[in-house]
Amino acid sequence: MTDLFQEPNDATPLAPEERAGLLQAWITNRQDLNEAEEANIIDGAAWARRRRGQKPADLLTEDFVKNLHKQMLGDVWDWAGTYRQTERNIGIDAFRIPTEVPALLDDVRFWVENKTYPPDEIAVRLHHRLVAIHPFPNGNGRHVRLMADLLIERLGGEPFSWGGGSLADVGTLRARYVAALQAADNHDIGPLLEFARS
Repeated sequence: MTDLFQEPNDATPLAPEERAGLLQAWITNRQDLNEAEEANIIDGAAWARRRRGQKPADLLTEDFVKNLHKQMLGDVWDWAGTYRQTERNIGIDAFRIPTEVPALLDDVRFWVENKTYPPDEIAVRLHHRLVAIHPFPNGNGRHVRLMADLLIERLGGEPFSWGGGSLADVGTLRARYVAALQAADNHDIGPLLEFARS
């Protein structure tokens, strides 16, 4: 049985006050937590996809970003849908999140309206920048991958495969994903675009 809050080495650990936000008393180990989060994420994705009539710009609001996170993790964590207040080993300073997320969304709306990049690249750039901000205590990767999938669908494309496996598991797939993110950090979006469609 693994520790309830044990994370892979490259994952972001929760602060003690964030761990206290666990809503389900039946969750006693990591497998329980993974199952509860996965079920909630499936419900959150279904909620988002029921909103089919939306235009791309309807997704690109701070309210939608927060609400999607809450729909994805709100049955498991009381802080779901609220920006983190603690510092992390990844992401910007917590106090900058409320200004950086709207600035990113403004940029992405501009890219969509002006066709600055091809649709896949717009969605992947949204993904990369939102990962870099890391706005929530946990669930950022899963949240931003769904945001990118929803955006590309609204732009007329197919959802991304994101390597075709589970990125939660430590291994080759996760290592490729992290390497692609690091390349994008260094202004080379190509590996992340390729990974998203692999």
